[in-house]
Amino acid sequence: MEKPSLPKGTRDFGPQTMARRNFILQSIRTVFQKFGFQPLETPAMESLETLTGKYGEEGDQLLFKILDNGDFLKNVDAAKLEIRNSKLVTSEISGKGLRYDLTVPFARYVVMNRHEITLPFKRYQIQPVWRADRPQKGRYREFYQCDADVVGTDSLICEAEIILMIKEVMALLNISDYSIKINHRGVLNGIAEVIQATGKETDLFVAIDKLEKIGEENVRKELAEKGFSTQQQDILFDLLNTTGLAEQKLATLSAAFSSSPSGKKGIDELKDVFNLLELYKSTTDNVEFDIALARGLSYYTGCIFEVKINNVSIGSISGGGRYDNLTQAFGAKEKLSGVGFSFGIDRIFDAMEELNLFPKETTASSKVLICHFDEATLQYGLAILTSLRSAGIASEIYPDISKLKKQLDYANKKNIPYTIVLGEEELKTDMCTIKNMLTGEQQKQPTEQIVHYFS
Repeated sequence: MEKPSLPKGTRDFGPQTMARRNFILQSIRTVFQKFGFQPLETPAMESLETLTGKYGEEGDQLLFKILDNGDFLKNVDAAKLEIRNSKLVTSEISGKGLRYDLTVPFARYVVMNRHEITLPFKRYQIQPVWRADRPQKGRYREFYQCDADVVGTDSLICEAEIILMIKEVMALLNISDYSIKINHRGVLNGIAEVIQATGKETDLFVAIDKLEKIGEENVRKELAEKGFSTQQQDILFDLLNTTGLAEQKLATLSAAFSSSPSGKKGIDELKDVFNLLELYKSTTDNVEFDIALARGLSYYTGCIFEVKINNVSIGSISGGGRYDNLTQAFGAKEKLSGVGFSFGIDRIFDAMEELNLFPKETTASSKVLICHFDEATLQYGLAILTSLRSAGIASEIYPDISKLKKQLDYANKKNIPYTIVLGEEELKTDMCTIKNMLTGEQQKQPTEQIVHYFS
């Protein structure tokens, strides 16, 4: 019989991994809800007409398509089948696909429920997505996204609160050495105007977004290949290499953008975001104004964010920004401005593993294991077990009558911190022997006090 296997790009998560993933997910969910975001779930499947055309040609190629029910080839033109080109018949045999991200389904939901939702609409969504990409380290065909978005308001309070939420999540995860990078589409448009590159923004932004990875020399080479002159490059890097605190960088760029309305707007809005953080009494520690940050700018229209954990081999763990065209892709007449961001669970997990940041108790499935020696002590233990669980204390009893060493090994392997050992003496005296599995210390407690002891 052939050994079972998984489809490429998918993974099983065992109990220890799931416990750690749930620790991350619960930390994020707690912060999302604390800031007033409501949960939303959408189907794994969407109509292909909902998905296609939203991610560009490359994205469309990465959509997992689902064959129609029944005899899906029944009505397909035989001549098309003879050509043996699947693209010719895709629309006739498949009308659904697995969601590629959470943003397009969210936009579809907003359009369909516009008259039922209250604006501003704050939603968070934590669900898997699927992409028919080539699997490699850190890139999977099935993975989770954790999105939070606000639509229906232009207020920069939303941008400030994204920064506050990121900081709170990092604190809950015990991650202290990280950077929240922030920039604005207007700033980048202003730079394009200053170096007289209007009309070539895409080439410019794609190149400078690589600055941190490939360095100035290689970015200059790429810009030269795209037709940017040495003079344009020199002016560009004079601006990109502006140093100092955020307020100093903003002041320098403000002077450079004297004739750029787009640049001025970007500077003004970034100043407002930093001022709002002061009003929230939040420090700007870990927050950096990064002039070269340009992530996915064909999509974003205002502030943009990216979060990186320092001194690890992982890329960005979170990113997002403001957009003005969320619902217009579905023909909605009303323009709804929104802003959102997403956490990458897999990258956070890998970073925390690398930094050894997971609390040991994260992997504990129970707080107490009841150990016993025979049928009489097992039955006595069942009553204690019921009392512990009634009090909300996670606990279990070893199901078989086995040697005590085997039972204690079981507790150690599952990281159960306490055991209650029940023998003939405990039965006679109505006492319980409690063992701390971390320190090895033992003590006796009256059975009637057990619940109070662990509460």
